[in-house]
Amino acid sequence: MFIDYVNIFIKSGDGGNGMVAFRREKYVPDGGPAGGDGGKGGDIIFRVDEGLRTLMDFRYQKHFKADRGEHGRSKNQHGKNANPSTVLVPPGTVIKDKESGAVIADLTEHNEEALVAKGGRGGLGNTRFATPKNPAPEHAENGEPGIERELILELKLLADVGLIGFPSVGKSTLLSVATSAKPKIADYPFTTIKPNLGVVQAEDGRSFVLADLPGLIEGAHEGVGLGHQFLRHIERTKVLVHLIDVSGLSGRDPYEDYVTINEEIKAYNEVLTKRPQIVVANKTDMPDSEETLRALLEKLDDDVTVYQLSTLNRQGLHALIETIANELEHAPEIDAFEKSEEEQEGVLYKYTKKEPFVITRDDEGTYVLSGEELERKIVMLDLNRTESARRFSRTMRQMGVDKALRDRGAKDGDLVRLAGIEFEFIDE
Repeated sequence: MFIDYVNIFIKSGDGGNGMVAFRREKYVPDGGPAGGDGGKGGDIIFRVDEGLRTLMDFRYQKHFKADRGEHGRSKNQHGKNANPSTVLVPPGTVIKDKESGAVIADLTEHNEEALVAKGGRGGLGNTRFATPKNPAPEHAENGEPGIERELILELKLLADVGLIGFPSVGKSTLLSVATSAKPKIADYPFTTIKPNLGVVQAEDGRSFVLADLPGLIEGAHEGVGLGHQFLRHIERTKVLVHLIDVSGLSGRDPYEDYVTINEEIKAYNEVLTKRPQIVVANKTDMPDSEETLRALLEKLDDDVTVYQLSTLNRQGLHALIETIANELEHAPEIDAFEKSEEEQEGVLYKYTKKEPFVITRDDEGTYVLSGEELERKIVMLDLNRTESARRFSRTMRQMGVDKALRDRGAKDGDLVRLAGIEFEFIDE
């Protein structure tokens, strides 16, 4: 089964907790702190495996979670860093952030890698917090939480040439006679429900990869019919071969078909209209084809060259293959995405910093604090220890949370909730 679009969930590993420990040597009184740091959590890395051709495996596993780092130990022993978790994807996979739609990575080469979620930092042990004023701190950090993200994986085929056109115009038949591929062929709409690939060998030894792509219908750019399942795959092709049925058996106007296909491509991605397009009148062996072809040529612009083809008896096949091979030699390299300034500088994904905290009130009047930056800081504190609780208060003041609560009307004794913790507001 060919799968080319999936949603998945990833979480990088949490960092290991730092440890509170002290030296307990027989002849060393007041030996001082000796708690080690926690290890770093595992990263989530995506790697290309050229042996894969579909995203089929992601139908059965949609959650990927890396291991957490090892906790710190006594005698200043550092916890072990967790190994990264590697996710294998086929060449041509585009990774997007589901929330923002931003492209995180575009993976095309074998063994190419992308670090998608970095593992959490290990918490610091109490040795790190020793100062002249506090030489024996009873405070250590918890590990930093890993990053949780929902991703979209899109597979866009890596083919040199894409066959486009309405259903049943002969794309699958052309692929079958030009290559060794064996696509399903029949005379009804949507015979091709998945892209098929084949390698074409020209008489002079040149070769290229040809893709038979599912047929288009009007409204495809909005998802009608096979919609985006077709359109995403032509984004990587260097040359488009546009097949038009001139047999007269379909009951459609070939010129209207030609205009409709190009309008759908333009509506989906205007960049694709700049690709070289070879127009082919197919099924010229049929009795009414000459009259239908003549009517088509009268309506087309003079600068549009139409090649004649009969896939049934292979008439015009070798000339078409040679024309495609010649066009490929001059076709520009593909850049399917319209890049922003950051992307042109080599940055595909840029993290947008959010508000450090947000204050709301629930139905019972409790002040509710939220925000990624504040919550991550609090999660790293072990509030079961008195010294850590004092650090919690200092963190709230330094980030301006106390002042913001006061500005919202909070008074002594009002309840405040943060990351599942409830406490009373004290207006100092």
